[in-house]
Amino acid sequence: MCSRHHRILAQRFPRPGNGGFTLLELLVVMVILGLLAGYVAPRYFAQVGKSETKAAQTQIVALEQALDQYRLDTGHYPSSEQGLAALNARPQDEPKWGGPYLRKEVPLDPWGNPYIYRQPGEYSDFDLFSYGKDGQPGGSGENADVTNW
Repeated sequence: MCSRHHRILAQRFPRPGNGGFTLLELLVVMVILGLLAGYVAPRYFAQVGKSETKAAQTQIVALEQALDQYRLDTGHYPSSEQGLAALNARPQDEPKWGGPYLRKEVPLDPWGNPYIYRQPGEYSDFDLFSYGKDGQPGGSGENADVTNW
């Protein structure tokens, strides 16, 4: 081959070792990625908390609908003692039970705690709620109670 072809090949295919990143360039990239993660992560986790609260609200609405269907069949809501389990298993003294009223077992709230059901309710025919992430009454943000009233 002539020298002209060698120059063209050298321009198109440089020899290994001529390229790459220096340690300083890699450190700068790492710092930038760290800053981005520090900025994005709190916003992301705030959205996760909001989605858990919305999931609890959606589950409460679904449980309310199942409880309303139970009431249509039997003429009353399950007692506090029977609880939400009456939606999936016939109570012994309930001849008009037409369930199961849920496709699956009664769900836990998004934080892994059982929903609280009281009948008669303090705020309506029945009270159905979750204490939120902290599992304690009251609170704000992710720790706020999620209720049916």
